[in-house]
Amino acid sequence: MKLYQIHTKQKLPISLDQAWDFLTDPNNLKLLTPPEMEMTVLYGTERGMYPGQLIEYSVKPLPFFKTNWVTHITQVKDKEYFVDEQMYGPYATWHHKHFISEIPGGTLMEDIVHYRLPMGILGKMVQPFLVKPKLEEIFRFRESALIKKFGVYTAPSDQSSLKQDILN
Repeated sequence: MKLYQIHTKQKLPISLDQAWDFLTDPNNLKLLTPPEMEMTVLYGTERGMYPGQLIEYSVKPLPFFKTNWVTHITQVKDKEYFVDEQMYGPYATWHHKHFISEIPGGTLMEDIVHYRLPMGILGKMVQPFLVKPKLEEIFRFRESALIKKFGVYTAPSDQSSLKQDILN
């Protein structure tokens, strides 16, 4: 089975603390998921994120296919990263690393997802025209949802070079 990867980055105009609090609350996943996927959190949100946590969702990844998805939070480093792995769901393997770091004027969010598809050769055949485009759509939706919630990141201008230009 082939291992596929998705790698995304997004800059957010919020503090590291705000980003961490929002991104580690599983209840916010519904806000970051396209509505047609009918994401519902079923279990596992009674406490803050911690290693060993199990979170169960109901999700409709395709119009004709609804399933439960159980993720296991395997690693958490406060205000730096967390990792979730699918225990049960639509993929043969799902390993999602979420990184955040402080940047001037905000936070950089980076996601690296490695996944394998079930159904052998059939899974491999649908990857380029069904699975990959759907995952890209989900991450584009998430990007726009975060912009809608927090605004567009704008890099702060370098005041020292601006002052230098004025003096010259």
